[in-house]
Amino acid sequence: MFFRGQTIGKYKILSPLGSGGFGTVYLAEDTWIDKKVAIKVPHRQNVDFGELLQEPRLLASLSHPNIVSILTAEKQDNIFFIVMEYVTGDTLESAISRDGQIDLARTLDYTCQICNALDHAHEQGVIHRDLRPGNVLVTANGVVKVADFGTSRFIEIAAHGTTVIGSPPYMAPEQFHGKTVFASDIYSLGVTMYQMLTGVLPYNTPAPADLEKLMRGELVAPPRSRNPNIPAQINDIVMKAVAPDIGMRYQRASELLHDLLAARDGRLTPRTTPRHTPPPPPPQVAASSPEDVQDMHTRLRARATPQPRFCWHCRKPLHARSARCPFCGEAQ
Repeated sequence: MFFRGQTIGKYKILSPLGSGGFGTVYLAEDTWIDKKVAIKVPHRQNVDFGELLQEPRLLASLSHPNIVSILTAEKQDNIFFIVMEYVTGDTLESAISRDGQIDLARTLDYTCQICNALDHAHEQGVIHRDLRPGNVLVTANGVVKVADFGTSRFIEIAAHGTTVIGSPPYMAPEQFHGKTVFASDIYSLGVTMYQMLTGVLPYNTPAPADLEKLMRGELVAPPRSRNPNIPAQINDIVMKAVAPDIGMRYQRASELLHDLLAARDGRLTPRTTPRHTPPPPPPQVAASSPEDVQDMHTRLRARATPQPRFCWHCRKPLHARSARCPFCGEAQ
């Protein structure tokens, strides 16, 4: 829609950055302040202006150092576009393609930062719905930025989204039935973590005939079977993140972050169970009982965090209760 060298308002188009199902993104320069920005032009332009504003309004509700931030939304020459922070660096997808397996320390670093981003978004009632390495940017100094919340939706009256949106290899089983919950993002993160640790996806895009196997968890082999250097506790954490049953999965990113930090520090309790084993008998599966649901909500409230802190040494985001930076190890 735009071409190199074109000026739209105060922005000069420098080059295209990529195109997806919902829009095209360009690198541009704000000529008033000599600053590079990313401009997203939605493919659908002939819709109500209020509908066009839904995405930038949603993005404006998210303010976190691990989420690509929105600067403004504008309409020039009858073209609506969104102006966003331009992040220099590479996508996580490119890093995996280039390096294959990513070492354990970097995998935990990136996953913890993505957890921080998801925890903030979920606190605002926003589900990403299309989390994958291609939507994760990594700067030269190792800061992770989650992008493309344009497929997200606010959770208002309904408890979940009802539109089938996502990238099939990373979609949680329930998403194939048009249901999306907070734990669906955790599943996508689990697949992403699996790919970082092994260099490959747990499975390719499921064919229609494979969906029942996906629902039963039969398509996912433990990551440790592909990379025996993965610690057993990390293997189990990944398998819990990609549990096909929503109730057996991590419910919030803060829970996953808690277990990752505990496993790294050697203090993980046996609450994490590998998901490749057969499910326990019905008497043990009581997660859906009112008492257990209330207990889960109580734990989630207890883990509710204020705005993220930052390490004084490396300036990366910290969990609210961290006494030591999980990235550089400095005491806080």
